[in-house]
Amino acid sequence: MIKKLLQYVGEYKKDSILTPIYIIGEAFMEILIPFVTASIIDKGIEAGDMSKVYQYGAIMLILAFLSLFFGIQAGKTAARASAGFASNLREGMYENIQTFSFSNIDKFSTAGLVTRMTTDVTNVQNAYQMIIRITVRAPLMLICSMIMCFVINVKLSLIFLCVLILLGFALGFIIKCAMPVFNEVFSKYDDLNASVQENVTGIRVVKAFVREDFENKKFGKASEVLYKMFVKAESYLAFNNPVMMVAIYGCMLSLSWLSAHYIVGGTMTTGNLTSLFSYVMGMMMSLMMISMIFVMLSMSTASAKRIAEVLNEKADITNPEKPVMEVKNGDIDFNNVNFAYKHGSGEETLENIDLHIHSGETIGIIGGTGSGKSSFVNLISRLYDVSAGSVCVGNVDVRKYDIEVLRDEVAVVLQKNVLFSGTILDNLRWGKADATEEECKEVCHQACADEFIDRFPDGYNTYIEQGGNNVSGGQKQRLCIARALLKKPKVLILDDSTSAVDTATDARIREAFATKIPGTTKIIISQRISSIQGADRILVLDDGKISGFASHEELLQTNIIYKDIYNVQMQAGGDFDEKMN
Repeated sequence: MIKKLLQYVGEYKKDSILTPIYIIGEAFMEILIPFVTASIIDKGIEAGDMSKVYQYGAIMLILAFLSLFFGIQAGKTAARASAGFASNLREGMYENIQTFSFSNIDKFSTAGLVTRMTTDVTNVQNAYQMIIRITVRAPLMLICSMIMCFVINVKLSLIFLCVLILLGFALGFIIKCAMPVFNEVFSKYDDLNASVQENVTGIRVVKAFVREDFENKKFGKASEVLYKMFVKAESYLAFNNPVMMVAIYGCMLSLSWLSAHYIVGGTMTTGNLTSLFSYVMGMMMSLMMISMIFVMLSMSTASAKRIAEVLNEKADITNPEKPVMEVKNGDIDFNNVNFAYKHGSGEETLENIDLHIHSGETIGIIGGTGSGKSSFVNLISRLYDVSAGSVCVGNVDVRKYDIEVLRDEVAVVLQKNVLFSGTILDNLRWGKADATEEECKEVCHQACADEFIDRFPDGYNTYIEQGGNNVSGGQKQRLCIARALLKKPKVLILDDSTSAVDTATDARIREAFATKIPGTTKIIISQRISSIQGADRILVLDDGKISGFASHEELLQTNIIYKDIYNVQMQAGGDFDEKMN
């Protein structure tokens, strides 16, 4: 895990190396200052020699400035190194997420991925800065201060050496109690972020059903759990300072009492006692910093594991060694296909699917909720891989294609339409980056989107808010269809993508498909018979199996499921908007 994360230090290795060097310089300057202070007291003030006071004072001033310089440089390089490391981690995770198949993404919740790229990376960033600064400084100050104490007086140094050992055990016990709680805390962040994300995404529904109080309580519950866990962890750490203060002041009292005898006996000077006090304080502070390092490392270890999970996740769907770089036509073949979202689970979403679609055909797909309609079309563009059998496009197994080549030729308008913040033209050009405005207008005409775009004051330069919140569901669907048409694909899949469009507009869109893209294979999933009855053939799915695959007229004669759906819709008077027209 550590080796994996350190790969992302990258171009910030120089700053990561310079920081400990500057820290060592700063620490040595601070170690020498108490020693010089003792000389000022003993050789200058008590001896009444002002020249020595000025001489050692100048040396102390130089050491202080050097310490300040090294400290400033260490701060700058540590900030660059840690911030750069965090930036590289975020980029690395984001790039890896882009390679994930749907099955990879299913392993991580959206809120979990957001937490890993924000809170977890921040924890690792802080820990990294602490490692290259305090992890070097604290042990160095502790060891050097201890050496200087033994140089000044061995017997007195043994006293606080024993205190340091006892203090180390006490702090170790505190950290041992706190670490498991911190490890659990960050998984709760996912629940909190999930609550926020769900609420913001569905804010219109929340307000429509007046569920603000319910959502507040749900968020409050997640926040309360996080609060209690942090309080529990911090309650253990609260013992840190009292234990440290008892040790420090106990050492000071013992040192003052015993050193008085040495000073009276003439075996120790006042300057040496002052230096001892400084070194003891330095050792205690270093030990406190070391304890905080362990706490931060325990927190960041949990975060580092979560980050490493994302970085180590390998895409289930990858390119073959020598991928096919051209899709010849829109022929689609399902050869005895079985598919399950969890391989080996035995829960087949699609079972024994065997059918063949000719290039340029229009195929309708209908079936109940959970019958496998979306799963069926997801296999064509290789958003998932089959569990058994094969799916072929252009007479070539989709697993043999370069993924980008395949998906460029198999345009999918998913069930959940997504628009991005930017102008209408920006969104359309997701289909073709260098598309001209005329090309965009042409596909919008085919998708019947020009009807409402022309009514906007800014036309095709109208700004779309995040998620397309400033356009209606039907307008959003038509823009997504136009975006897919701009790719000029060999296969066009509409996954219930005209559900928010009135049947008259739906009919005009299908008519445009027939006349403008006759060579494109069109697969239309719909719950409305009127949207698919004009298709060349209609696939009826039932519980992941083929119930029927024929024309509208044939299915009415031979397929009970299709006939029942048709009768229900016709008895209800058909589609309301169709009746009005």
